[in-house]
Amino acid sequence: MIQTIQLRLLPSVAETPDAVKTAIKQKIGCRDGDITGYQIQKKSIDARGKQIFIQLALRVYVNEPFNPDGSAHIQYQNVRSSSKQVLIIGAGPAGLFAALSLLEMGIKPIILERGKDVRARRRDLASMNKEGAVNPDSNYCFGEGGAGTYSDGKLYTRSNKRGEIHRILDTFIHFGADEKIRYESHPHIGTNKLPQIITCMREMVLECGGEVHFNARVVDIIEKDGKVKSIKTADGSIFDGDACILATGHSARDIFYLFVQKKWIIEAKPFALGVRIEHPQALIDQIQYHCVTRDALLPPAAYSLVHQVNQRGVFSFCMCPGGIIAPASTAEGELVVNGWSPSKRNNPFANSGMVVQIESDEVLPFLKKNNQPIHEELHFLQFQQLVEQSAFKAGGGKLVAPAQRVADFCANQSSANLPENSYLPGLQPCSLKEVLPDFVHQRLVRGIQAFGKKMKGYLTNEAVVVATESRTSSPVKIPRDFSLLHHPQINNLYPCGEGAGYAGGIVSAAMDGDRVAKQIALTFFG
Repeated sequence: MIQTIQLRLLPSVAETPDAVKTAIKQKIGCRDGDITGYQIQKKSIDARGKQIFIQLALRVYVNEPFNPDGSAHIQYQNVRSSSKQVLIIGAGPAGLFAALSLLEMGIKPIILERGKDVRARRRDLASMNKEGAVNPDSNYCFGEGGAGTYSDGKLYTRSNKRGEIHRILDTFIHFGADEKIRYESHPHIGTNKLPQIITCMREMVLECGGEVHFNARVVDIIEKDGKVKSIKTADGSIFDGDACILATGHSARDIFYLFVQKKWIIEAKPFALGVRIEHPQALIDQIQYHCVTRDALLPPAAYSLVHQVNQRGVFSFCMCPGGIIAPASTAEGELVVNGWSPSKRNNPFANSGMVVQIESDEVLPFLKKNNQPIHEELHFLQFQQLVEQSAFKAGGGKLVAPAQRVADFCANQSSANLPENSYLPGLQPCSLKEVLPDFVHQRLVRGIQAFGKKMKGYLTNEAVVVATESRTSSPVKIPRDFSLLHHPQINNLYPCGEGAGYAGGIVSAAMDGDRVAKQIALTFFG
């Protein structure tokens, strides 16, 4: 017999297989030796009370051969001689998973990535951190694996399509991820491990006869009779395919401007903007685990916060326990910050985006006040860019970021100095009221004050607020047909993933890439 049961255990018990088996026997009332094995289906932490518990959902085998569900068997086909080929612009999760899905169906993917491979990309990231230099084609947002590769590899999603999520997680496991991502409530691979997994995916594409072209920034999408005829890259190369997947990510502004130039339909999309906030990890542990020192069996504590201010959301975003704040700019003269964690999450700081919902009714007056010529489809992008430029000027250059102690930020007081922190280019004490639009600043202050009441000790000058967290999602949406998924004007162009407005993170972007690839196979080759 196979049973699914729920257990609520002390951390010391949950980490000991024999103790878990004893708890299972007590739960279902069986004898020693009846349990042939168990498989964890879901694991989460209950830290609501003073005593911390681990909650486990288990698939238990009782007097039954132990045959745990494993990763689904994935079969990729050799497409070297295939006449069917699809162009994929972008090698982030949407593009990579679209390519892998095409391989399963015997269709040749041709990936065009503006940035470098993961190994070469590291040098440009080091240059950003040490010298404040930005390569507009190779940075934390652009390059093999996309923005998620060096921003942590968080795999949780709000999607409820469990079968599709498991397919994505199984694919990551197939290419080297730890099997724990299948059952952890907030699965995470880690910036130190994800690059090797991405490399293995690329090697599979090449081994099967697909193509991957780096340093291949797309400068033109050539259309004829309502179809993509070919793609032109910056070096003058021309690529042809039966269909084209546009998976360029949330920061490819040149692609958005290309659509405007060609009079192809795009739409302004509300997004969120704010700051990164960083605390000592030990302080977050104390608050969340109600302890002086965190139990070694527990992971570094995380948090998720949301508050409404004037009917607009203020919320934490991309929380990184044991993490590092990093520069995520994609152009000179602009300052963007993001966060990431290694797989062990063992750095001494905890950081999170703290952002405000942005809508047109405040953005359009802000742009007019700043004498900006307004592009209707791009007004959120224009707003994003203005705030990033303001932060860069306040920091003084070389990606030094303007920052303020948290309690000072909420009290509108200057910070004479700043606490020790993880941001390598360096921080500049600054009143962020002079950097952020007033409606953003006010809501952040009220939101953080509310969070300080929910988490006693959160509102403290031991923590620092760093500007600006502005690449939460795409400020533009590229529309597509609801069922056929192609652009309404170009029937073989498939906007996909986070950059087109159809995803919000690695898993949902990968799911969308997989979905689009299957639709292309059905439409063109079915």
